Amino acid sequence: MAQSPEKKIRRRILVVQIFMVLFIGVIGARAFDLQILKSDHLARLAENGYSRQITIKGERGQILDRHMNKLATSVEAVSITACPAQIKNPAQAAKQIAAILKIPQNPLEQTLSTGRMFAWVARKISPDQAQEIQKLNLHGIHFEKDAKRFYPNRDLAAQVIGFTGSEDSGLEGLEYKYNTILEGRKVDIRVKTDRAGRILDLNPQWQSILKGGSLVLTIDKRIQFLSEKALETTVRSSHAKSGIALVMNPETGELLSMAHYPSFNPNNFGDYEKAFFRNRAVTDPFEPGSVMKVFTAAAALEKGFSPKSIFFCENGTYRIGPFTINDTHPHDWLSINQIIKVSSNIGAAKIVETIGNRTLHDYLIKFGFGRRTDIGAPGETAGNLMHYREWSRMDASAISFGQGISVSAVQLISAISAVANNGMMMQPMLIKEILSPEGDSQQVFSPTPVGQVIRPETAVMVKKMMNLAVGPEGTGTKAAMNGYTVCGKTGTAQKALENKRGYSNSRYTAVFAGFAPLQNPELAILVVVDEPAKQYHGGE
Repeated sequence: MAQSPEKKIRRRILVVQIFMVLFIGVIGARAFDLQILKSDHLARLAENGYSRQITIKGERGQILDRHMNKLATSVEAVSITACPAQIKNPAQAAKQIAAILKIPQNPLEQTLSTGRMFAWVARKISPDQAQEIQKLNLHGIHFEKDAKRFYPNRDLAAQVIGFTGSEDSGLEGLEYKYNTILEGRKVDIRVKTDRAGRILDLNPQWQSILKGGSLVLTIDKRIQFLSEKALETTVRSSHAKSGIALVMNPETGELLSMAHYPSFNPNNFGDYEKAFFRNRAVTDPFEPGSVMKVFTAAAALEKGFSPKSIFFCENGTYRIGPFTINDTHPHDWLSINQIIKVSSNIGAAKIVETIGNRTLHDYLIKFGFGRRTDIGAPGETAGNLMHYREWSRMDASAISFGQGISVSAVQLISAISAVANNGMMMQPMLIKEILSPEGDSQQVFSPTPVGQVIRPETAVMVKKMMNLAVGPEGTGTKAAMNGYTVCGKTGTAQKALENKRGYSNSRYTAVFAGFAPLQNPELAILVVVDEPAKQYHGGE
């Protein structure tokens, strides 16, 4: 018997009701799963899709000269990011960007072909390069503000200052030595991004908040510039390999200039060989030649000799066993005054034979030779000074006139400055002050006495000898100046032969060390020229 229409309708309604209940139950169960059981997981997925964690690094602190002129600073730059998933033609985009940035195309093309939501393209490029890339209107390429290291004076004091790498960390010079002070602090933060991966909510003040400290140097930018120009002229005119020029305040030990030639531009350090980067005034030892006679004479005066004490100088030739010591001009009897004035090697040898090896060694140690000065620059050498018990008779004679001993330029100017400063040696200074990120004084370095190496009256006598050396018939007459009483000493050292004993007859180190004026000297100056091909004497 057929069902009535009413029963069919009721059955259909029941089926629909059951279906609706089941459907609502499924939706409810799914909602419970999503909103209750999986809510944290899904929230993280959503956050990761429209946010990412980045490392923010504060702006690097500055390096300043003693008058607060900028020697190293940070300037505005641009970093480029990409959303590879949005780039339709990675090969074409890579080709165009690589041409502007002058980087290899293939690695960049691989980066842009990954299909990811984010990738770095280039860090810290110039605003001009960024503008060129912006003109390409490439979809999926984005630009973020950044900062990069800049050296406004180009090669000025480059070996002293050094430079930083792509991550803004110091690689050479003071940038390397004081990286922990200069480097901005780092924090990891999560930032919101749009669908293209662009950062939406980065606080622009982060870099200043995390800024590093700054260094104030003892260097005087003006004196540094003049030193470098004079040194360049000297090295070029004498066809030398290189040169160093240091200027120090003998009363405080502050270095006002530390010049090198050839130099390099730290803004483009990748264009130069690594040999250009060394601060050779600190790292490279050399045999100083006759400048060492100043300290030999000082030792003799300290032992009771007078400037007028005389020594027989063998008429220009003096044999010690199989070795022969020669003077440029023959002399018979010379006082210590005259030995310094005419720079007699034989006279210096006779002095050390009289005062003894131990006395000379003791005073060379007092003057700072054979140990580091701890100036605060990386890679400092201690030079080489053998113990006096290891000296042969010829060793002692050679050391008395500056062969068989090696020194650094910083050691030598510090020792000369001790004579200028009435026998008081000062710790050489390169850092004057450390500033906080806010620019407040955090640490001040004051002049520090190392010790009284010779008596003041001895220093006065040595200064007068050095004044004679730049006077008529002295070896340093070209250093004499109208209006100033200059004291100085020349040195011309034969360079040791490579991989064998003995000295070259064609390769020299030319040296001049001096200070002015004689009364209360204010500047001590050292010039070292390596392998001059012409005019190779220190007096030139």
